[in-house]
Amino acid sequence: MDRSVGARRGGAAGRTSGSDLGRALRGWRDRADPADAGLPAGGPRRAAGLRREEVASLAGVSVDYVVRLEQGRATSPSEQVLTTLGRALRLSDQERRHLFLLAGRAVPDTGRMPSQVSPGVARLLEQLPATPVGVFDAAWTLLEWNPLFAALMGDPSGLRGRERNVVWRHFTQPPGRVRHSEEQRVRFEAAAVSDLRAATARYPADAGLRSLITELHGVSRPFARLWDAHAVGAHTRATKTVEHPEVGPLVLDCDVLSSAEGLRVVLYTAARGSQAAERLALLEVLGTQRVWS
Repeated sequence: MDRSVGARRGGAAGRTSGSDLGRALRGWRDRADPADAGLPAGGPRRAAGLRREEVASLAGVSVDYVVRLEQGRATSPSEQVLTTLGRALRLSDQERRHLFLLAGRAVPDTGRMPSQVSPGVARLLEQLPATPVGVFDAAWTLLEWNPLFAALMGDPSGLRGRERNVVWRHFTQPPGRVRHSEEQRVRFEAAAVSDLRAATARYPADAGLRSLITELHGVSRPFARLWDAHAVGAHTRATKTVEHPEVGPLVLDCDVLSSAEGLRVVLYTAARGSQAAERLALLEVLGTQRVWS
């Protein structure tokens, strides 16, 4: 049985021209195994896969609507219909995303923040030994880092829970190694609070995220004021001054990249030949490990 998405039906249905959405739905229906859907595989079938009426029954829609979707005459299915169709056709996560994109709909999130670092991002940490790199979730909790990040900021391996969260530490604890001017502080705080608000919209079912915001709102007046004022900002790049106890201050560019999984990859870099670049190189040689303070 041809299980590729692009499998085409024979007969009249195969010759019908339709939208990309319709062609994808026909291909997924053709490759579906009735047994996987709990349907009897035996009996006369003109073609492999599910019948339109079976898809309609599994998805809770009419057979006529399935026909119109496959023929490109119905082009704006709702998110609910797309969800049930994806379930009926037993689509993978990537196929489900493709289904929503073909229908012109935003791909719904699971409601919980991703916290797993992909192999590709993990390799990035290994392959940039001369650049401090940290990986954070959408709430700015540190997940992974490379040795030079630990040398620059202090070793975070002994920190647990809230202690690894940048926003929590900023609003509830004494200043760490990063020094902000007043203008930088205002900009950073607005961006951090705005990031958390965006995360709650994207991951509404994440209990840990909700708990973090509730606790911050209760213990930090500056955070509560910004949260209640619906502060707006974007934490994508900035210049940071890091006061290191051994090599002295480093003025670094801080860039924030977003991964496909919704994680934030933070890189600290210095201009070639600058004093900060020399001090980063010294840190790499020293391999210094200090507690993140």
